[in-house]
Amino acid sequence: MRILIIEDETSIAHFIRDGLKEEGYAVDIADNGKKGLQMAINYLDEYDVILLDWMLPGLNGIEICRNIRKENKTVPIIFLTAKDTVDEVVFGLEAGANDYIRKPFSFEELLARIRVLMRKGEPQPLVFFASNIMMNIEKHTVTKNEIPVELTQKEFSLLEYLLRNKGKVCRRTGIIEKVWDIHFNYDTSVIDVYINALRKKLDNPGGYSVITTIRGVGYKIEADG
Repeated sequence: MRILIIEDETSIAHFIRDGLKEEGYAVDIADNGKKGLQMAINYLDEYDVILLDWMLPGLNGIEICRNIRKENKTVPIIFLTAKDTVDEVVFGLEAGANDYIRKPFSFEELLARIRVLMRKGEPQPLVFFASNIMMNIEKHTVTKNEIPVELTQKEFSLLEYLLRNKGKVCRRTGIIEKVWDIHFNYDTSVIDVYINALRKKLDNPGGYSVITTIRGVGYKIEADG
């Protein structure tokens, strides 16, 4: 899941980013209104939630929200702002926002609101299967032959990405962007380390690997698992 934060206060943006990354989300940040709108419009299909400050340099949150809604009617938008009168709340919601959270706020409250909005959107699968492997996203568990498998957060995120794209080749560049949230030239050999770790935990001795290597391209979990 990828979230866009449009917030000009660096400390707040980084606080939210760090917390969301610990929860397994990929995060992008825009520190002004024009940049935020450009990112939102250019990559709108990639974002599952947009966190939008009301008062921004360049363009304010209301203008950004209205422009996003011209392009996409469904992406959840949460306003982050110190404004809290009834008229202001109504004004923000009528501009197209789905929710509103007043600064200062607790990260736990923000996370709960994000999860609620995601549940209201298009249904996301919560359980994935591949051969004798089962992943439950909501419970954050993985089992092999119904026996729990302990994964690190990054191993879990990598396996989730492969399972969500089961039957498709996951290119190395896509994996490093979506799982590691890196958008520049980077040594992707770190992926091999984590793939090997997953194989050691998930594969049966002497059996075929759940994760197939597509030489020179990336990795794949077969659709018929």
